[in-house]
Amino acid sequence: MEAIVNKVAESGLITLNLEDFLPKEEACGMFDLKQFLFMELILKEKDFRQSLKDFHWQTFENKYVAVYCSADAIIPLWAYMLSAVYLQQVAKEIFYGTVESMKEQILLNEIEKIDTENFVDKRIVIKGCGDATIPASAYFSITKKLKPFVKSLMYGEPCSTVPVYKKK
Repeated sequence: MEAIVNKVAESGLITLNLEDFLPKEEACGMFDLKQFLFMELILKEKDFRQSLKDFHWQTFENKYVAVYCSADAIIPLWAYMLSAVYLQQVAKEIFYGTVESMKEQILLNEIEKIDTENFVDKRIVIKGCGDATIPASAYFSITKKLKPFVKSLMYGEPCSTVPVYKKK
């Protein structure tokens, strides 16, 4: 009887799953300015400042926080700035925009932190399917980051890849 050989395991391919760079859901929070508006439409400076001062900020302790306003209201820029002052004291990191844009920025930041020394002359597969939605910007960024160092770069699964780059 012939032994079963796992050719993928023996190929020397390194699989990178970009989902591994995303923050966990429980590490994320949303801060909506709408809750601090009069009738959820108008920002009254004195009331707004007091509401922020009285707010229980520990809700966002050690979390990534997206700051936005879901109301169709005119929000002065200083209101976002004031929110940042309070949040920066407790949050792990703060972002302007939606949770999706925050997660994208975190992912891009994590890609930038990758130590390329670990990938010199290696064959890399960037995993293409998974549970989370990965933005195109992350695939673009990982390619830009790794291309100068790798022997080859592929997209997909180790058993079925699409070649993207091969060093000549």
